[in-house]
Amino acid sequence: MSLLASCPGGLLLDPPIPAGHDYDFTGLSKKLYDSLTEPQRLVYDSGKRFVYLCSGRRFGKTYLAVTRLINWAIEKPGGLFFYATATYRMAKQIAWVQLKQMIPPEIFASKNESELSVTLTNGSQIFLKGAEDPDKLRGVSLSGVVIDEASFVKQEAWTMVLRPALSDQEGPAWFITTPNGLNWFAEAWDEAEQNPECSTFSFTTIEGGQVSPDEVAAAKKSLDARTFSQEYEASFVNLIGRVVPDFDDHNIREDVADLGGPLLVAADFNVSPMHWIICQRIGRDQLHCIDELHIKETHTDEACSELLRRYPNREIKVYPDPTGNSRKTSAGGITDHGILRNRGLWVSPNKKPYGQSDKRNAVNAMVKDAEDTRRLFIHPRCKMTIKSLRNLTFKDGTNMPDKDSGWDHGWDALSYLVLGAFDRVKPYRVGKASSRIGQVW
Repeated sequence: MSLLASCPGGLLLDPPIPAGHDYDFTGLSKKLYDSLTEPQRLVYDSGKRFVYLCSGRRFGKTYLAVTRLINWAIEKPGGLFFYATATYRMAKQIAWVQLKQMIPPEIFASKNESELSVTLTNGSQIFLKGAEDPDKLRGVSLSGVVIDEASFVKQEAWTMVLRPALSDQEGPAWFITTPNGLNWFAEAWDEAEQNPECSTFSFTTIEGGQVSPDEVAAAKKSLDARTFSQEYEASFVNLIGRVVPDFDDHNIREDVADLGGPLLVAADFNVSPMHWIICQRIGRDQLHCIDELHIKETHTDEACSELLRRYPNREIKVYPDPTGNSRKTSAGGITDHGILRNRGLWVSPNKKPYGQSDKRNAVNAMVKDAEDTRRLFIHPRCKMTIKSLRNLTFKDGTNMPDKDSGWDHGWDALSYLVLGAFDRVKPYRVGKASSRIGQVW
């Protein structure tokens, strides 16, 4: 069966080519198809109007998406096609450069850098769109759409806007993503499996064939089980209940002791309570929490005084909330970070807030990684830190910790330290960066 006979839209007809152009569109279509991996071709050849692909990291989802868009544009001269993802920024970062590289200059009629659009010499148009404001996608009739990282796109962008925009042309839609918990996309996936108009495909990172088993194995050591299952095994993981589900008595040890030497301090700035955790690195990748400061109705300078009283003449490195570089919890016009430095403490240079998913994985992977290895141990005297890790839950219906509970302070503080002091692999970096777990200062 020919490539184009298997695609939505049927066989390719020769498009109208403007005077002065003599380009082999059929040859381009075949060239793009031949560049796909075997798993990508399985998805491409589905022949169904609605295609759902859920895969692990580095499958080549975006390359497949752009290939599909270009060939749709070739197959239907004069058509209008959308590539949509969660935000305009993501669209520009993920697909814009790829799209321009994959389209030969000979068939560019025009391109618009500001609106992320290209027009081909056969009259077809491809627009890259962010779906953060679904209403801005209204008002068009679409020949086809690819929704990349669909599980991160607002449901109404598809159901209320993009789906109706396909109706008059009966255009196809592809959904390409890694999972994002049990959200609307997980429900749509379940429905698609029962719909004869749909095809569903699921591939792990290993099955994608573009990341070595050694790389995936190394990442497994740096991620907690739920994150690894979602990001690398393409599993729909329900983020409910405890934020740190694997924290238990195995992480609480009486033999955790002050061994002298440098101290690492995890610092969550609050007036009430101020929560700091005093830690030591053991070996290359273990963290021992030996003490804590949990003080109500205080400020950063007073917390510093208590820390220095308990641990005088020690090298102390503080890993605080990055927003403390601009925020103040005490009078005097000095930021929280400035107060720490004025007291002779080294302060982590991180200035941008950490993402919630990065914080969650950082702590959970230290508590117990996907290989069941524990690297975080806490002395029983750190009572409020232990309570925080035991009691913090997700806010109902979200993947965010319930900060109204008051159990977030120890978890927050610990996440700043782990992210700042340990070089932990983030899911999106697989295949792009080393998977080591080590020291960064």
